[in-house]
Amino acid sequence: MWGFLIAMISGALMAVQGVFNTGVTKQSGPWLTNCFVQITGFLVCLGFFLFMEQGKVPVGDLFKVDHKYMLLGGVIGAFITFTVIQSMASLGPAKSVLAIVITQVLVAYLIELFGIFGVEKVPFSVAKLVGIIIAIAGLVVFKWES
Repeated sequence: MWGFLIAMISGALMAVQGVFNTGVTKQSGPWLTNCFVQITGFLVCLGFFLFMEQGKVPVGDLFKVDHKYMLLGGVIGAFITFTVIQSMASLGPAKSVLAIVITQVLVAYLIELFGIFGVEKVPFSVAKLVGIIIAIAGLVVFKWES
């Protein structure tokens, strides 16, 4: 239950952040906005690290990560911020978030299905495929203009 609550908070924060970032972009530009978002995010994370984890987690451990490509999360985050801003400006918040979430579910399922990036493989499930198809159909219905 806790996981679902955290996921719902994450989804709500992502939607609000996307709207905020798109609003800032209208007055500054997507890459400047992205820089500001990433820098302020860094400062917040640094503050939490210093307050909650300093001394418990050696900073050097970060560079001992087995698969170095996994350190690209921040780089991917910059492109996530940029693409969310662009999609919200083009589609609006609701359609944009719906398309983003459906794509996240589809890609996450493919990662699980094929065991990509060290994730434990799961067997193919017709029910999950049907769920994704229903979600895509929902996006089509949601996007349908009368």
